[in-house]
Amino acid sequence: MFRLIAEPLTEVDWKPYGWLQRADTDPADGTDRLHFEWDDVHANLIHHRRDEVPATSEGLVCEMLFRHLTHTQALLVLNCACVVVVAEPSTEFSSPDDAERLRAFLLQPHDALVLSRGTWHWGPFPVSEPRVDMYNVQGLRYADDNDEMNLVAIGAATEVITLESA
Repeated sequence: MFRLIAEPLTEVDWKPYGWLQRADTDPADGTDRLHFEWDDVHANLIHHRRDEVPATSEGLVCEMLFRHLTHTQALLVLNCACVVVVAEPSTEFSSPDDAERLRAFLLQPHDALVLSRGTWHWGPFPVSEPRVDMYNVQGLRYADDNDEMNLVAIGAATEVITLESA
């Protein structure tokens, strides 16, 4: 199984996947825009549980990725450390070697990020707590635009090692 160490979240490292929120006093605030092709922007609270995904002694196992082609998605982590795995929108998965195109980021409470349209993603899933809670902005009909990539089927399942356990 491919192993991936979660990295700290930085604006530069996140750029291929979307953008990080900025303070309203930052001159770059407002340069990036949310996009909702179906004009169905929706805000709600969501969560992911640790027991939704397989775990190892050193982390969690990413077995599948999802993406939304019609809208961006904004997330604000509310309560605990968590990990997200991403791949660039142009990534095509067909072999175990494609796991090398994945990146993992360790998120902390109050981290906010936007996923660009088409960015492959998994999670965020909590590092050690039973559940991560998040404020979520995405298309209301996301289930109608929810491509799935089964990494197990192509031999690219990936163990995600968090910095807290590495």
